[in-house]
Amino acid sequence: MSQNNQNNQNSAAQNVAEQVKNGAGVVFDAAKNTIQGAEDVAMTAVDKTADVIDQTTNSVSNGMRNQQNNNR
Repeated sequence: MSQNNQNNQNSAAQNVAEQVKNGAGVVFDAAKNTIQGAEDVAMTAVDKTADVIDQTTNSVSNGMRNQQNNNR
């Protein structure tokens, strides 16, 4: 095999390796974005749940306070 053919094969192999690396980068970026999106949705759900609990607790406290005032 001539030196020129060997250089061409090495260059082709490096190009393939670079394409694989670039493809993996795209896949990892997509996975990262998906995970980030899922985390955002989950945290929004947690925040909304905390808000509902706070509102319920405040409502119960106000109701109990009103009940005590009505009994006086």
